[in-house]
Amino acid sequence: MDSPSKSVVDMIEASSGVHFSGFHLDAQDSSKKLEVEQPTSSLKHAQKQPFVIGVAGGAASGKTSVCDRIIDQLHDQRVVLVNQDSFYHNLTPYELTRIHEYNFDHPDAFDTEQLLGAMEKLKHGQAVDIPKYDPKSYKSTVFPARRVNPADVIILEGILIFQDPFVRELMNMKIFVDTDPDVRLARRIRRDTVEKCRDLNMVLDQIRGMHTLIRDAEITKHDFVFYSDRLIRLVVEHGLGHLPFTEKQVITPTGCVYSGVDFSKRLCGVSVIRSGESMENALRACCKGIKIGKILIHREGGDNGQQQLIYEKLPKDISDRQVLLLDPILGTGNSAVEAISLLIKKGVPESNIIFLNLISAPQGVHVVCERFPRIKIVTSEIEIGLNKDFRVIPGMGEFGDRYFGTDDE
Repeated sequence: MDSPSKSVVDMIEASSGVHFSGFHLDAQDSSKKLEVEQPTSSLKHAQKQPFVIGVAGGAASGKTSVCDRIIDQLHDQRVVLVNQDSFYHNLTPYELTRIHEYNFDHPDAFDTEQLLGAMEKLKHGQAVDIPKYDPKSYKSTVFPARRVNPADVIILEGILIFQDPFVRELMNMKIFVDTDPDVRLARRIRRDTVEKCRDLNMVLDQIRGMHTLIRDAEITKHDFVFYSDRLIRLVVEHGLGHLPFTEKQVITPTGCVYSGVDFSKRLCGVSVIRSGESMENALRACCKGIKIGKILIHREGGDNGQQQLIYEKLPKDISDRQVLLLDPILGTGNSAVEAISLLIKKGVPESNIIFLNLISAPQGVHVVCERFPRIKIVTSEIEIGLNKDFRVIPGMGEFGDRYFGTDDE
């Protein structure tokens, strides 16, 4: 939002009859938007009971960061934070045996009655014991409950707190945190595997679900492009994590020193026309203003035929840059070898090339790695192999035709 930011205190005071339309927390992440619904009760009523703020949003959208900012603005008030995650149901022995099929993002995964009971007590000035859910054992009986005392403001945070009408009715203010789905998915993969100790296979099912969609011959072009873009964004972001970096210290707005890293700024992309051009938008979204070169390779006699370089347009200083080579399909590896050979002839060190693609046939990976052992390949799935016509199977067909809408049908 471009309007001047308002403090949460101002918003609470304004709820006594003055309408407002926007709420801004000066979030540094431009991909995060906050949508706030008008308070449902007046300050006169809130004087007898705590003011309840609901903060919802998709998984890994940044709800915790928003709550922290609200608490910081309410430093003169007594504030308590209640997380919906604390009210997960304890899994039964049978559910534990089928944990890979359990949906933690469904309303039935939460004990909403227990949540309502706890919130009602807090609203009426009573202390309450909030469960401490253990994501390793999937139970809330492993650790002692957390005693929460009454407060002036209660913040209720969770992905589905707006789903139940009785929970919504408790809230004086509702905030929804809207973050780019690709950013949320990347954050969630990292969080669920590292912080919540969930099986990597459970997280990878999300990626496999998108693969299932784009491989379906009956999917619409719109959906094919949408889910392909999401997968491409993940591959690009993972590839950027392989770039060399140096340690760097910066001064934060609070005057503190933060020790972090500084990635190489000498970076460019090179797309293999034309399928590789489908990956350019994701790269530009991650690296603003990045230079992107082009390589056109013609295949004589099918997928395993003679490769001929037709056109190339590369940055003049490409030999001094880290190069992200873009091509969504790695089949026989012949086109990739031709493209990589050109980059090396232009002076790019082999170790400075990262090859990004969506699917790779084992034969193509072997060909590229045997020829260029110091190159890195980042892919979202390894295929079964190649058929007699040297087409990737199970594959996803002619990716460029499906993405750009130029297939025969």
